[in-house]
Amino acid sequence: MKTVLITGGTGLVGNALTNALLAKGYQVIILSRSVSGKEAVANLSYARWDVKNQEIDMTALLAADYIIHLAGAGVVEKRWTEAYKKEIVESRTKSSGLIFEALKDNAGPNKVQAIVSASAIGWYGADTVPVKSFVETDEAADSFLGQTCKLWEESIEPVTSLGKRLVKLRIGIVLSNDGGALAEFKKPVRFGAATILGHGKQTVSWIHIDDLCRMFIA
Repeated sequence: MKTVLITGGTGLVGNALTNALLAKGYQVIILSRSVSGKEAVANLSYARWDVKNQEIDMTALLAADYIIHLAGAGVVEKRWTEAYKKEIVESRTKSSGLIFEALKDNAGPNKVQAIVSASAIGWYGADTVPVKSFVETDEAADSFLGQTCKLWEESIEPVTSLGKRLVKLRIGIVLSNDGGALAEFKKPVRFGAATILGHGKQTVSWIHIDDLCRMFIA
């Protein structure tokens, strides 16, 4: 039975992905800043890490066959002050750096075969009218989100120097009835208003959470 170590495993995507992995017979370890009150159940356990202090539970790392890296401060939860923009970037780059350093320092004992790291379609910049098609090799947009994605992907890239397979998934807006963007879109409907986002003619690139989970597992 293979073991998957997940960062950011308690969020919307992390919860759905954990359930999907367990259903497929994987063992799952979720890295969390606090394991207090989190009880292990069949094939699911929790381990502590502290990105700020660059600490990680090495027992969990050495048990992992695969790492799924989802950790990062949310981009829609708070206003983009300069301090929060810094947190958005560093929560991604410093957590990637911690993973790399831990793998490098334990290159002999660890058995990690691949790392799947989340990124976002913010790499490409805002959708335009008329719609412009993007390709994977396009440069990152010269915007906060575009440059954040660039730094995010660059920060995890060093794991390839350790002989690890790296997959970077640029994810669109994730739709789920359990929260996230869809929950925000639906709020005005409760008050009898179906609002138009932006000018109403823009493209919205989205993916259903079940399809996203299948992409991670494939």
